[in-house]
Amino acid sequence: MSKLFFFDVETTGTRHWRHSVHQISGCIEIDGEVKEYFDIRCQPYHAAEIDPAALEISGTSMEAIKGYMPFKDAYRVILKMLGKYVNKFNKKDKFFLVGFNNASFDNHFFRAFFVQNLDDYFGSWFWSSSIDVMVMATQYLMRRRHDMVNFKLMTVAAALGIKVDENKLHDAQYDIDLTRSIYKIVTAGK
Repeated sequence: MSKLFFFDVETTGTRHWRHSVHQISGCIEIDGEVKEYFDIRCQPYHAAEIDPAALEISGTSMEAIKGYMPFKDAYRVILKMLGKYVNKFNKKDKFFLVGFNNASFDNHFFRAFFVQNLDDYFGSWFWSSSIDVMVMATQYLMRRRHDMVNFKLMTVAAALGIKVDENKLHDAQYDIDLTRSIYKIVTAGK
């Protein structure tokens, strides 16, 4: 049984030890069937620094995040959702984290989200090895990589023939939809 936790985060900066998530979006897919989508917007961790440039990239503002769900409540929502699909006490029952460039960015912020909520049991829900769709796309596009201006989500999606709405980029829910589309293309036939 494959349990995939497709996710993307939007953050208040680029350092997971200093900044915080303010949006966690994605979907849960089990054996190829989407079980649910989620889009959780939360106030940043109380001690987090907030870089206005990071908020601008994600199209949000200080005023907007003040109206988001409290950080602790967002954590409770995540735990309740995870508990519907994984028995955290069963060492053989876990999700694979799946994202675009998640191994070097999103995974760290998501784990920090747990730690900031005084939860050291992130590994009870997720396998330590994750699936990074950017890495998978690298092999898939290696013969065309030299023609690409960069390897950002938008560029990779476009190279694979996926229509991209640039106005929606950096919204975690939209980014995860692009990531899932890329994942389906690079894993087709496997």
